[in-house]
Amino acid sequence: MSILFSPLKIKDIILKNRIVVSPMCQYSSTDGFATDWHLVHLGSRAVGGAGLIIQEASAVSAEGRISYGDIGIWKDEHIDKLHQITSFIHNNGSIAGIQLAHAGRKASTEKPWLGGAQIASGENHWQAVAPSPLPLREGDVPPRELNTDEIATIIDDFRKAAARARKAGYKVIEIHAAHGYLINEFLSPLTNKRNDNYGGSFENRIRFLMEVIEAIQSEWPSNFPLFVRISASDWVDNGWTIEDSVRLTLLLKQKGIDAMDVSSGGTVPYAKIPAGPGYQVPFAEAIKNQTQIITAAVGIITNAKQAEEILQKQQADLIVIAREHLRDPYFALHAAKDLQDDIKWPVQYERAKR
Repeated sequence: MSILFSPLKIKDIILKNRIVVSPMCQYSSTDGFATDWHLVHLGSRAVGGAGLIIQEASAVSAEGRISYGDIGIWKDEHIDKLHQITSFIHNNGSIAGIQLAHAGRKASTEKPWLGGAQIASGENHWQAVAPSPLPLREGDVPPRELNTDEIATIIDDFRKAAARARKAGYKVIEIHAAHGYLINEFLSPLTNKRNDNYGGSFENRIRFLMEVIEAIQSEWPSNFPLFVRISASDWVDNGWTIEDSVRLTLLLKQKGIDAMDVSSGGTVPYAKIPAGPGYQVPFAEAIKNQTQIITAAVGIITNAKQAEEILQKQQADLIVIAREHLRDPYFALHAAKDLQDDIKWPVQYERAKR
């Protein structure tokens, strides 16, 4: 059997294979509520054979949404539909995870298919917040700088969201500390210009993430995995670097984090990113080799042989696939055939297996 279709045990959770559905925003919620779209979208990837399905960035507060269409987990009323989704995923042999997120200065935007620009006023506008009052783009309404009381409130929002995630039936939490959203904004020297305990030195810039982790751990079962997604590099001079990421990962491993989901970029719009097949895999490899933590590789990974080669070369332990899962909800079933692995299909589909 290929490595791609070998199981992986993380704490008390066993993933049946190494294929992960990347969290991908659907912008299809009203007031943060999941809908039948989310049930079918996520559920079809479970039917399609993925080992772990991580739900899109789920806002820990209303103002932490990227757009007014984002899914949320900031109130108890959100739980019922989310529980329906996790139950379906688990009943079909996959593991349900959720990415907890706050958009920071990237909040209050239009849906992508309507242009994705900042909504500066009027309906569906709210004031974005950030470590420092630096707009993402010239001409944007600047975010308001958070004070320490507000930082404490957001940390508690993550804690409450973790408690709701547990009640909703998720078995993996991923903390979104990548792509220029709030936690990443604290980490990067490009976006964090504070001169208090949350800014300046490396130790101060990671403080917010560390306190978010502690808050989540106070509610999250110790036998369930906790992931962190990071942008391993800002791709900009004087920004966050892979060396910073390795240093952070060593501390997160001591903190009890089980796996690193290694992406990059998103912090500033002027970064020059040489995107191409597997272009972020070397970041996952560096973190894996230098910290011995479980790593997940992501970034234009589109076929089974490519994914298997990454695992064979020990560049990562998990393969996180985004757009290819949008093109093919049954990617895992097709990948097994490509690798000549005989895996279990849903009984309803078995007549199409061969």
